[in-house]
Amino acid sequence: MATESPTESPIESKVALVTGGARGIGRGCVHALAERGHDIVIVDMLRPEMERTAAEVQAMGRAVMIEEADVADHARARAIAAAVQARFGRCDVLVNNAGRGNPTGILEITEEAFDRTIAVNLKSCFNYIQALVPLMQAGGGGRIVSMSSLNAHTGGVTSAVSKFSYAAAKAGIIGMTRALAKELGPDIAINCVCPGVIETEVGNSLTKARGPELAKKIMLGRLGTPADVAQLVAFLATAEPFFITGQAITIDGFQWEI
Repeated sequence: MATESPTESPIESKVALVTGGARGIGRGCVHALAERGHDIVIVDMLRPEMERTAAEVQAMGRAVMIEEADVADHARARAIAAAVQARFGRCDVLVNNAGRGNPTGILEITEEAFDRTIAVNLKSCFNYIQALVPLMQAGGGGRIVSMSSLNAHTGGVTSAVSKFSYAAAKAGIIGMTRALAKELGPDIAINCVCPGVIETEVGNSLTKARGPELAKKIMLGRLGTPADVAQLVAFLATAEPFFITGQAITIDGFQWEI
């Protein structure tokens, strides 16, 4: 069910859809894109957090629509794309941010848990790219930014919160990004971002237990924030002129030891 802002934005406003946009890095991306004049569609399963973030977008003077959905649901992605077309008539930016960790090792993980990790982190990107690309193409093009991870390059190693299934899904995003850059160019540019250790408002067991220790192994001397990642995402989504596609960009403050 969609929630709309009480006032309409000008018809020429660009529109950005952010999955997992209710909190954390996704919320940071929502803020950064709204600040750059985009109307916003938030897709998440956390309704109270979505409503809070939507109110923040409205306070910036932008139109906002929220959609409660499991991003692994292909049919739901197509229905949301239809709702975006009906509401705004366009989609200029897609940020595939929704994801979920999995700390279980290869000998303990169940098939169901593995499938769910792949579905939420990787299949969700397929779902929303396939659903929204026709709307982007109809509008003359667009930008796609998907959230991979430093774990896609490192494999997660022993200190990471998430293990092999998460790393596999995030590595798949890099492969998908490179392949789709060839398929969707030149009108649609697609890139992915590989964050290192990011401290969100919720946090996780790694940042809570080892934050100061990890910061000593990052050359910029601190953990990353959602705003750090959001600034990069917003650049990839809005910068002009633009000559970047098919890239996986690491943002980790140069974490020299994992």
